[in-house]
Amino acid sequence: MVNIAELQPQAVWEHFQTLCDIPRPSKHEQQLRDYLKGWAELRGLQTVVDAAGNLIVRKAATPGLEDRVGVVLQGHLDMVCQANTGTEHDFFKDPIRPVLQDGWLVAENTTLGADNGIGVAMGLAVLASDDIAHGPVEVLMTLDEEAGMGGALGLEPGLLQGSMMINIDTEEWGEFYMGCAGGVDVNVTRSYATVALPAGYQAVSLFIRGLKGGHSGADIHLGRGNANKLLVRLLRELEAETDLRLVSFVGGTARNALSREAVAVVAYPAADADLLAAKLDAFQSLLRFELAGVDEGITVVAEVCSADVVLDAADQAAILAALHAAPHGVKRMSQRVSGVVETSNNLGVVRVENGKVFANLMVRSLLDSGTWMLAREVESLFGLAGFAVEMEGGYPGWAPNPQSPLLALFQQVYTQEFGGKSGVQVIHAGLECGIIGAKYPAMDMVSFGPTIRGAHAPGERVELASVDKAWQLLKAVLAAVPRRA
Repeated sequence: MVNIAELQPQAVWEHFQTLCDIPRPSKHEQQLRDYLKGWAELRGLQTVVDAAGNLIVRKAATPGLEDRVGVVLQGHLDMVCQANTGTEHDFFKDPIRPVLQDGWLVAENTTLGADNGIGVAMGLAVLASDDIAHGPVEVLMTLDEEAGMGGALGLEPGLLQGSMMINIDTEEWGEFYMGCAGGVDVNVTRSYATVALPAGYQAVSLFIRGLKGGHSGADIHLGRGNANKLLVRLLRELEAETDLRLVSFVGGTARNALSREAVAVVAYPAADADLLAAKLDAFQSLLRFELAGVDEGITVVAEVCSADVVLDAADQAAILAALHAAPHGVKRMSQRVSGVVETSNNLGVVRVENGKVFANLMVRSLLDSGTWMLAREVESLFGLAGFAVEMEGGYPGWAPNPQSPLLALFQQVYTQEFGGKSGVQVIHAGLECGIIGAKYPAMDMVSFGPTIRGAHAPGERVELASVDKAWQLLKAVLAAVPRRA
C-alpha cells in the first residue's frame, strides 16, 4: 500500500487521497460532496449546491488578473465500482487502497476512480493554492456522471459565471479533446412463466469469466469480449445439441462497462453430461482463438447446482433470441473524423431471474441522429419479442469546434511547456461537455487529462508522470488565459 498524499505533485495527490478515502459510487456522492463543501467554506470560498446536487466552488482571481476571462474547471465526483470475483470490497464503506507499479498507481482488484478523481483533485488543488496565477475560477463537481449523466443534465442554466470550461476527464496525456459522443440508455423488460424442472435433468451454473472488460465507449473498438453476448451465444449453441432449459441469467454490473463476467443456471438431460462437457471445452478453445491478442484469458466453467423450475419453452426461445440478436459493438465508424467510432452499442447488464427479464443497452453516437436511429432499432427488435422498452437519460453529443480559442491556447501553451505538438481528438465516450454546452451555448470548452488505462474495470491505473505534466499544463494555461474582451 502507498501513501498517496506523499506522491508528487503533492498538491494534487493529497486531494486524490481524500477521494480514495471517502466512498463515492454513482448516486451516493453526498458524503463526499458535503465534505468538500465544508472544506471549501473553511477556506473562505463561495460554494453553491444546485437543485441537481452539483457542487460549485468559486475562487477570486489572484491580484492583477481580475480582468481575465472566467474559467470553469469541471469533473465528476462519482466513480464506476467494479471488483474482481472473490474480492471482498464494499464500495459504500471501504476506501480504495491502490499500489505503485512501475510508475503507475494501480487498484489491483477494483476500479481506482482515477476516472474522474484525478480531474476533481486538480480542481481542488487550484482552489487550495496560494501560489498559482489565475483569473476568476469556478470548480464544477457534478454527480452521477457514470450512471446516467444526472448531474450535468440537472445543471441549472445561468449558474456558471465563466465563459471557458476545462473538462479534466479524458485519459490520454498530450491529446486535447474537442468533441464527444452523445447517448441514451435503452432498458428492456419482460416477464416469463416457469414450469417444473423435468425429471432426469441436471442443473449446472455456466460461467464466462476472465475477460478484460473496460469502458463501453473508449474501448468499444478494441474487439474485447462481452460476457453477456458470449454466454447467450453458448446457450443458443447448446440448445441445438440438447434440450437445454434456462433457469436464470446474470451478467454485467454497469451500463457503461464492457461485461467481464456472466453466469447462467441451466438444466439439461443428465444423459447428455459428456456432450455438454465436450461442447464447453470446444467453445472455450474457440473463443480463445477468436479473441487471441485481445482477450485471451477467457474461461468457460460449469459447476453442478440445483434448481426447481425452468423457463417456459416459448418464453425462453423469445428471450434468448432477442438477446442473441441484440447489437453490441461498433455500428459505424465516423466519415468525418478518421479512426473514430461514430455509433455503437453496449449490452452491459442482463438479468433473467424471479420471473422478470431486464437488460440495459447503452447506445452512443457522435451524431444525435445516429443515437436515436440505433436506439429505435433496439426498440423494434425487443418489441418483436414482447419486451417493454424505455429510453432513459438521453444526452447530446459535443460538436467539435476546431476554431476554439481555448483549444488554440492549450496547443500554444503545450508547445511552450513541453515542446513538440499536441494531438487533437474526438472521443466516442460520453463527456459532460455536450450536455453543459447545450445549457451554456457560448461556453468555449476543451477536455484533457493524464494517461489512465483500464477505466471502468478492476486494475484501473493512472500514470504518475502524466499527472505531473497535466498539472504543469493546467497551471500554465490558467496563467495565460486572455483578458475579457
